[in-house]
Amino acid sequence: MAELKVPHGLREADRASLLRAVKTIHTFAWFTIEACMVYVLYAGARGRTDRKVGLAAGVVATETLVFAANGFHCPLTAVAKDLGDETGSVTDIYLPRWFARNLPGIHVPLILAAVLLHWRNYRAAGGTKV
Repeated sequence: MAELKVPHGLREADRASLLRAVKTIHTFAWFTIEACMVYVLYAGARGRTDRKVGLAAGVVATETLVFAANGFHCPLTAVAKDLGDETGSVTDIYLPRWFARNLPGIHVPLILAAVLLHWRNYRAAGGTKV
């Protein structure tokens, strides 16, 4: 994917402010995606598969596809590096380090669990709309 280049004429204070903004936006997006993931799991466990679940699953699927298409790195990593973060991490300020490092490993089992729950719901309904 194309990297977003930040003008080099920025003052250090402006770069730091932009980096905080990128990390804040990332944190908001992350919480939104996680809320969708929790809802998909909850609805699956409750035996509900409906349009709201489809929308939430679509958010999770889109995030997963973007992450995979970017070489299994957050696209905001390049932006963070351009703004001066040595690691390019967009999660280090707002999420615990161990948690941020292990997000993909945490998400894969959750996505698989959600798929299995909703597949179970689909089969229990005889392959018709639940």
